[in-house]
Amino acid sequence: MPSSVHVPVLLQETLDILQPRSGGSYVDGTLGGGGHAEAILERSSPEGRLLGFDLDPEAIERVRERLKRFGDRFVEVHASFAEIERWVRWYGFAPADGILLDLGLSSDQLANLERGFGFQASAPLDMRFNPLQSMPSARELVNRLELAELIDLLRRYGEEPRAKTIARAIVRQREHAPIETTAELAAIVERSVGHKRGKTHPATRTFQALRIAVNQELAALESALPQAIEVLAPGGRLVVISFHSLEDRIVKRFFVDQAATCVCPPGLPICVCGRKPRVKILTKHGVRASPEEIARNPRSRSAILRAVEKLPEHEN
Repeated sequence: MPSSVHVPVLLQETLDILQPRSGGSYVDGTLGGGGHAEAILERSSPEGRLLGFDLDPEAIERVRERLKRFGDRFVEVHASFAEIERWVRWYGFAPADGILLDLGLSSDQLANLERGFGFQASAPLDMRFNPLQSMPSARELVNRLELAELIDLLRRYGEEPRAKTIARAIVRQREHAPIETTAELAAIVERSVGHKRGKTHPATRTFQALRIAVNQELAALESALPQAIEVLAPGGRLVVISFHSLEDRIVKRFFVDQAATCVCPPGLPICVCGRKPRVKILTKHGVRASPEEIARNPRSRSAILRAVEKLPEHEN
């Protein structure tokens, strides 16, 4: 298997926040190419440990080879971070000193054209992070969903303003023959809404929406965030790197909620809920890649990092 082409984004910023140390326990919820995991293990030498998750069996195999020099300091889990609490406790990594969730798609997945994540070449419409799972592929969603369901999918997960036009074009096309490949789908979208030279390809939002729906990415994130707080040690830190507004909105709202000191209805003269914050927000406005990093790695342009620190029990 070829080595990873994925470049970890906001790597230094992540390390500055997590502050890996020898003897610490760390969790990487999305191994991808293994860049963040490798750096955390190096920084936490000689006795820091890392538990790494990934749904993609190819990623697991690739990272296993990359990190074999760390021996039993690295433990892999072929599972979704939606099950993070279960596995962190099972493998004895709780309470964790730091957790990283680097969301979205890796460059390795995009580079493997057979996986159907991109439209640079014709490939089967799949988009499953774990192709071994018996879950609907992008091909099944495109060819089976009703018109109204397709419109909702494109609006909800792609924030596509031309969802009706694109969905109708898909339905018209599949009446003649099933849509089988990424190239077919991209061409349908392009014909339906046009493509201005120099602009982002018009199928970009459609492919994003399908990928998120296929892998239930937002539901997994919403499930993982409270679990991550549960297994963090007091003073432990959670870092989340998002790549689009849907993810970032979920993360920001969750962090604000966990940092809230009162949830009483407006108008009460005094607080009666007794609510105390569980975390302290470390990144008030989010952290973005520097111009230098964007020049080296254009994919980092859309990344935004948010982080919190779990408060000691006596402050909860």
